[in-house]
Amino acid sequence: MRFAGYAAIFDQPDRGGDIVRKGAFARAAKAGLPLLWQHDRTQRIGFIEQLHEDERGLRVIAHMDADAPPVMDGAGLSFGYRVRGSRQGTYRELTDVDLIEISVVNHPMQPLARVLAVD
Repeated sequence: MRFAGYAAIFDQPDRGGDIVRKGAFARAAKAGLPLLWQHDRTQRIGFIEQLHEDERGLRVIAHMDADAPPVMDGAGLSFGYRVRGSRQGTYRELTDVDLIEISVVNHPMQPLARVLAVD
């Protein structure tokens, strides 16, 4: 099974007080990152086939393992990262991050980060 969605949405504050800015993922690998369940490194459920920044955010296409839990349209997405560059204002603006993993989650920090299509 595969799905497409957004793991990050640009210029929208998340529940933790961060805003991701376009270009923050410029150095991220374009494929091969692990897909995890709920950010749990012991629960790898697939891998990222493609990722790229567009005007909306970080768009991902993921391949899920045959034994992965079912994922439906609208499921939450999130990403694990290390901050390399940020600015502090009303919110912390993430301008450069090391992307570690993408996760399917029940409650994404960014409520707009969701699975859009499953096939």
